[in-house]
Amino acid sequence: MTVGDARYLAAQRADLLRFAAKARVDEGFGWLDDLGRVVPAQGVQLWITCRMTHTAALGLLADEPSLPGGPRTAELAELVDHGVRSLSGLQRDDENGGWFARVGEGRIQDDAKEAYGHAFVVLAASSALAAGRPGADALLEDALEVLLGRFWESETGLAVDRWDAAWTRCDDYRGINANMHTVEALLAAGDVLGDSTLHARAERIVERVVDWARPMQWRIPEHFTRDWEPMLEHHADQPAHPFQPYGATVGHGIEWARLIAATHATVGVEGEGLLDAAVSLYDRAVADGWHADGADGFVYTTDWAGKPVVAERMHWVAAEAANTASVLAAATGESRFDDDVARWWAYIDAYLVDESHGSWRHELDPHNRPSATVWTGKPDIYHAYQAALLPELPIAPAFAQSLRLRSGVR
Repeated sequence: MTVGDARYLAAQRADLLRFAAKARVDEGFGWLDDLGRVVPAQGVQLWITCRMTHTAALGLLADEPSLPGGPRTAELAELVDHGVRSLSGLQRDDENGGWFARVGEGRIQDDAKEAYGHAFVVLAASSALAAGRPGADALLEDALEVLLGRFWESETGLAVDRWDAAWTRCDDYRGINANMHTVEALLAAGDVLGDSTLHARAERIVERVVDWARPMQWRIPEHFTRDWEPMLEHHADQPAHPFQPYGATVGHGIEWARLIAATHATVGVEGEGLLDAAVSLYDRAVADGWHADGADGFVYTTDWAGKPVVAERMHWVAAEAANTASVLAAATGESRFDDDVARWWAYIDAYLVDESHGSWRHELDPHNRPSATVWTGKPDIYHAYQAALLPELPIAPAFAQSLRLRSGVR
């Protein structure tokens, strides 16, 4: 079995799904530590419940039960159904609508309403619907109504970041991370529902991001004021913040490149110029981030001149690098991207895959040793599983709809 070949990737997916099944708790899916044990102190976070539901649905659609040692069909189906049910339980705000950021121990632990988490509700519901699971259609309808009704700004074509529980106060902070996953969610939902208006909203977001990145030498401003003015020094005093780090986030440049290429493939000629932008974003992120301090791996963040700031290596960045290189190889036909796919998978296999305890190590230090500066444990398998699945799929439609079409599920 060769690193990166079909058998290797299938084995990775089977291991990841086995590991993720341990995250199931009464209220959704919990945060896993390095050994695959739920960490009660982290609560049940909306984005993790949604990501786990999404990946279980992809596993069901991809016929992963046929893999040696993989989860059985009934187990995966029940994991998806558990996720859908949990998003109608304590995590949902039945009084005001929307979903709480974190619950646990039978109570609400963080009642904020965040665009980031709500985008993942749309993604999870889209994948569950593609897999034909009960309740997914109603969940997706509800989730889209909240995402578009509460977070979408029609005048800017962007999503705001955070509301209080009763939808009475919108935070002044605006963020690109939530918008990135809103693009992902809108593409996925638009594909499953056959709704091109959702694709058009995704295109509006990516065009704004391209306009911000181009004059910054393709480094993407992450943080904004209420009026969408970039805050380039935001969190300079907290450079390793897990969701709002200072400077340019290398992995987001790479991930945006993939989503922009997918948007281009979805909207066609209407997105003319998007593929060139995707290549520029990828090239900048790789030039800034890979081996930037003399060791293999992608640094987490850089300053606005491309100098490393936080040098820890995140598993999700390498996963997205493999994804994006694969997409750009297919989109451009350039062999250099195929070479990158092999290079990123060699790194993943050498340093991130945890053959002893399962899943992937989520964070490494600048010497590629296990670290927990930004992230502790192994919270979810979303990036890793998608990286091991994407080489089998086209650029568009999105994961779930591609698998749905391949499997014949209706």
